[in-house]
Amino acid sequence: MSDRWQQLTVFVRVAESGSFSQTARDLRLSQPSVSRIVTELEERVGVKLLIRTTRHLTLTEAGATFLAKARDVITTIEEAEYAARKTDSLDGVVRLALPTAYGSRAIMPLLPSFMEAYPNLQVEILMADERQNLVVDGDDIAIRTGALPDSTFGARRIASLERMVVASPAYFAKKGTPVTPGALSAHDCILGYGAFGRGAWRFKRGNTLISVDIRSRLTINSAPGILAASLQGLGLAIVSDVMSADERADNRLVRVLEGYTLEPAAVYAVYTSGPKPSRKVKALIDHLIRGLRPAG
Repeated sequence: MSDRWQQLTVFVRVAESGSFSQTARDLRLSQPSVSRIVTELEERVGVKLLIRTTRHLTLTEAGATFLAKARDVITTIEEAEYAARKTDSLDGVVRLALPTAYGSRAIMPLLPSFMEAYPNLQVEILMADERQNLVVDGDDIAIRTGALPDSTFGARRIASLERMVVASPAYFAKKGTPVTPGALSAHDCILGYGAFGRGAWRFKRGNTLISVDIRSRLTINSAPGILAASLQGLGLAIVSDVMSADERADNRLVRVLEGYTLEPAAVYAVYTSGPKPSRKVKALIDHLIRGLRPAG
């Protein structure tokens, strides 16, 4: 306990109980220590706060004024401590920033069970494909794919996304189907963002790495936009397994180059509370990991 905090606490307890001995018992101090602390407080503020007789303790006018202010200070500190503890509790609000397609298809299905498990938590979601500023936006967690820049934020890898090249049957009917990565240079390709298509596309087959420079007339900064363009036959695109599952299941999009692999995209939960997340942030991240990673 700091000297000033101890002095305030001891003085308020003495003034309210009217007893040095009772205060000593309450705070587990010796009676001489209580007397010394009050004397040091009076010396520091430069006025007499208590008039002591063998039978009674009486507040001076200055002591009464000081008592009121000291109570306010103690109350404010206690309220601040309570607010901090509540922030690190499993109630209140947790704010989550999500990329649109991945958030809708992978994260949203996991929220009903999370909200059922933690009925005192409210969830606020911001969905956007550009990387949000967690501090400015006031988010607790952001879900991000691909490499992370160095930062003071905490981060946990929560999943890995298989990436693949797809296009619509209409596109293949018009332009043909590439059977090797090298053939992509003769095709229309849709460029996305980050791990989903800017610049060269890099494939692996066995131990061989293949890099292909992509020709594109169309660049789109959102996953739903890339899907929509692919469905309209505008070109080949890199998508994730989660992002394109429904469209591939009903053959609106078809995967090509299955003998070649693209590096998976890591998915991270980034949080603002440094290396150690708050309890509610940890609870949500743990829940997402359990839902996103395959059992066993």
